[in-house]
This record gives sequence, C-alpha cells and structure tokens, in this order.
Amino acid sequence: MNASKIFISYHISKITKNNYHKGQPISISLEPTTSCNLSCPECPSGLRAFSRPVGMLEPELNKTVIDQLHKELTYMTYYFQGEPYLNKDFTEMVSYATKHNIYTATSTNAHYLTDANCKKTIESGLSRLIISIDGAKQESYGKYRIGGSLDKVVEGTKKMVKLKKAAGSKTPFIIWQFIVFGHNEGEIEEIQQLAKEVGVDHLALKTAQIYNFEAGSDLLPKNPNYARYEKDGLKFKIKNGLLSHCWRMWQGCVITWDGKVVPCCFDKDATYRLGEIEKMTFRSIWQGEEYNRFRRLILKSRSNLDICKNCSEGTKVWS
Repeated sequence: MNASKIFISYHISKITKNNYHKGQPISISLEPTTSCNLSCPECPSGLRAFSRPVGMLEPELNKTVIDQLHKELTYMTYYFQGEPYLNKDFTEMVSYATKHNIYTATSTNAHYLTDANCKKTIESGLSRLIISIDGAKQESYGKYRIGGSLDKVVEGTKKMVKLKKAAGSKTPFIIWQFIVFGHNEGEIEEIQQLAKEVGVDHLALKTAQIYNFEAGSDLLPKNPNYARYEKDGLKFKIKNGLLSHCWRMWQGCVITWDGKVVPCCFDKDATYRLGEIEKMTFRSIWQGEEYNRFRRLILKSRSNLDICKNCSEGTKVWS
C-alpha cells in the first residue's frame, strides 16, 4: 500500500509538474561512517575532502531511525561514504534492522573481513554484501583503490564464502563490484573467472563516476558500453540527460552518520540538508516544507541543481 502511494504520487507529479507526495520511504541509506582506510581519487572519503564532520553512526541514532520507519521501510543500505566496518557497532546495527524485517545491504572494500567480522556479519542477517574489486591484478586494482591490497579483498571474500557455507546461511548475498575504468577494462574476462573460482554469488560490472567528466579522464573506459559519459563535441556529457523529475526524491533518501537528512547519494557533502533526525521526527522532515520545496525545484529545473549534474538516474549503471 505504501509503495503504491509513492508510485502513484510520483507519476502524478511527473506528469503535472506539480509536487504531490504521499507515503513514507521505501528505502533509505544510513551512513555508518565517513572514515575510510583507502585513498580512492574520485571519492570524498578517500580524498579526505569533506567540509562536513567525519564521525561514526551511533547505535541509538540507528535505533531511532528504524523505530520511526520500520512499518513502511523495506530496504536499508548501510552505506553512503566511508568504510562501514570501521564502525565497531556496524553489525550490531544491522542486526537491529534485521529484527524489524528490513532487507539490509552494505558496500565494503573488504579489508576488514576477518573471521570474527565475517561471523558477526552472517549472524547479523545482512542481506546483501557488495565488495569492491576493481582489478584482477594488483597493479590495476591499486591504481584506483590507492593503499589497498587485492590479496586482502580476495582472501576476505573467501572467508565470507567459507563461513557462510559452514553456517548454512543464505545470506549475505555476495556481490563483487567491478568498476570499469580505462586501465582495467581489459581484465573483465579474468575477473569473471576469478569470481567463479572464489564462489561469489554475482559479479556486477559498474560504470565509473568521474567528478570533472566534461574534460574527459584517463579513468574513462574506451568501450562505450561501460561508460556513463559520451563525447559531445570537444567535451563529454552524461548519457541520460537531466529530465526534470527524479524517482529518488519520492521513494527514499540518505541519512548521514550524525542524523542529517539529505536528498540522495549524489549529495556527498550533505549540502542540501532537509532536516535533522535529532531535532525533528523523520515524518515531519519527509513531508515538511523544506523537502517539498526541494521536490518542486526538481520538477521545475533539475539541471540547475549541482548535485544532479553528474546523476546516473535513468542510466544503466550495473550489468
């Protein structure tokens, strides 16, 4: 019923260009931390380039969010920026969501998949585990995952696969995520073979997000099937075009580690703060004037919002 309300109100808004919103979020992202152990060049966490504070999500805030939303919420992504396993309470917070029948997912660089963390992850009921592995060789992997070890990623994944089988658990569903760059696009067959050998449940090929994409980048793959961007004269542009509507604004949002509610995962520095969980209830934020004003901006001229200019909404990102 809630999903129907969201779907219908979104399409009414899309057609009429007037903001109309009913229902509560179907899915949200909750940020365990902004800290990270790697230095990826297209990531604010990796670049240590945030203007907002760096910190850890507290279990009490996690509990507050779930207590307010669990009746309608179906999907919780425990990820925004940073490495989730750096938060010592991460699996405990996932467990709380699992107890409320919420499908949970996270994304990790797999450098902290020790035996203990793998066991706690399986016991937490985490539904989906996305592991970043952007190379079949250390040289290509380390070109983007600066400071990272491919061996650690592979060994951590093997531990998770082994312990999941030993526990007789169907979860987490393990996905290797391979971001296709110019320097690793020749390794796709090799990573496919390695994924089979290790025993992951799925290998996902993902297009790369580049911040200053207009001028092009060595990170962009030559195969257009693996690129979010295309040549437009002397510059590059994102393939999808910026239509003035956005499903994300109706079905979910992101909550930062310190309780700021922001529109989506493209607002990495939490520039558009629509409310704070510690000061207001989520429902009052979700249906509040600030949020509705932002939805009206989306319907009027999405291209004028800076966080939308590199948005993949409507573009095929995974295969």
